[in-house]
Amino acid sequence: MYVRQREGWIEVITGPMFAGKTEELIRRVKRLEYAKQNILVFKPSIDTRYGNNEVVSHNNNRTKSINIRKASEIMQYVDNDTNVVAIDEIQFLDEESVEICEYLADHGIRVIVSGLDRNFRGEPFSFMPRLLAIAEDVTKLSAICVVCHTPATRTQRIVNGKPASYNDPIILVGAKDSYEARCRHCHQVPGKPATYTRFEDHE
Repeated sequence: MYVRQREGWIEVITGPMFAGKTEELIRRVKRLEYAKQNILVFKPSIDTRYGNNEVVSHNNNRTKSINIRKASEIMQYVDNDTNVVAIDEIQFLDEESVEICEYLADHGIRVIVSGLDRNFRGEPFSFMPRLLAIAEDVTKLSAICVVCHTPATRTQRIVNGKPASYNDPIILVGAKDSYEARCRHCHQVPGKPATYTRFEDHE
């Protein structure tokens, strides 16, 4: 439930792959369409998994969208009649995404975005921490770990049937053939530097 005192704010839907982020974004867009809101939906042109000019969830729900290469292109489409801007897979855009979202919200537009909070290494994904910090509303979804079936908060990249190395490229667009949802304990990143070890001598 959102309390609207003034027009213009930012909503972020985040979590690992297969958590239903795009599904939730489409659900919100559809509700706003019923309310006769003027909505612009964008997605990065790098995401071609389910075709162009549509945002499509893993459950095959879809809505029309505009393909963009960088965040500044959004401003070519926004006008005085725009009520809502929605962006799927925002982590694939550039750092200017944060400033664009802030600008739109400051100027009375409801901004709804979905994106991964962590990359396949389990580390914060690019500018997403900044976006989460400035958002009025954050919905963090979880998936189901394919190994132990507990809540999954991380995305496991698979290459040739094995966990991807830490040194692999950060961005590799793929779906079930390349990624799995994993919990903290089942997530594997060969070659990842050791985490904080100060207390290990006391175990």
